[in-house]
Amino acid sequence: MKNKSAIWLEAARLRTLPLSIAGIIVGNGLAFAGGSFSPLIFFFALLTTISFQVLSNFANDYGDGVKGTDNAKRLGPARVLQQGLLTREELKKGMQLCALFSLFSALFLIWLSFDSTQVYAALFFVVLGVISIVSAIKYTVGESAYGYYALGDLFVFVFFGGVSVLGSFYLQTQLFTPELLLPAISIGVFSTAVLNLNNLRDMENDLVSNKITLPILLGKVKGMKYHYSLIFIGFFSTLLFAYLEGGEYLYFLPLVMIIPFGKHLMRVSNSSGGKALDPELKVVALSTFAFSILFVTGFILDALW
Repeated sequence: MKNKSAIWLEAARLRTLPLSIAGIIVGNGLAFAGGSFSPLIFFFALLTTISFQVLSNFANDYGDGVKGTDNAKRLGPARVLQQGLLTREELKKGMQLCALFSLFSALFLIWLSFDSTQVYAALFFVVLGVISIVSAIKYTVGESAYGYYALGDLFVFVFFGGVSVLGSFYLQTQLFTPELLLPAISIGVFSTAVLNLNNLRDMENDLVSNKITLPILLGKVKGMKYHYSLIFIGFFSTLLFAYLEGGEYLYFLPLVMIIPFGKHLMRVSNSSGGKALDPELKVVALSTFAFSILFVTGFILDALW
């Protein structure tokens, strides 16, 4: 019998955290390369993002468990509510405590990042923090859960890409430049690819559970093509950003990840779908994390040299 600590760690799904912080690494890395960086802001940006992700994982476990989507026919790992390791009440209380911690962490991050002359910017980020908390919960919880209406991809793209990269860069620098949309797109589409793989894997069970995802709307073949397109867009955006920033050879360092991503796409194209796609979620998530490290390494080394 597992102890409670181990069960809560299982519910937190620690393996999802590297993907969730990839955008924070890119945004803060670019700020550091530009000469504007606070380690404390970086730390609390990571802490806040991780708390949002854990909240989302708790809520996903609760929402899909209550709706019956997590069942014996589901191909992914069994969830804690599904296994009876936590009750609905326990998981709901965990969500509430995590949401409260996320809010306090976000507010402290905002307090660190802005002074008394930047009230409107601070208020914008307060609203953004509240929206992030609500979105983390509403992905699968409630009758209007947007994950059940094929909107999960859009929210992952916006929050893992745009909010994570652009938001963390702005917290460090109080600056926004249009070119930063390109690395935000790269992280956003790679993160969306992880969700798409998850949805491709679970197509049959999602269909009978009345969970509408993009692969269900598009069909398996087009869902696969959509997946390939996401990876292509990610690398194209990176290539374009490196070129616009001056084309220094170190800026192209993350393109090394074409190799593992390319191998991944070959395995996906040769797979039968379903359970065979399960290991590929981890591959794309860790590859995206490695991509973010290589991305900022190139810009930081160029700045230091």
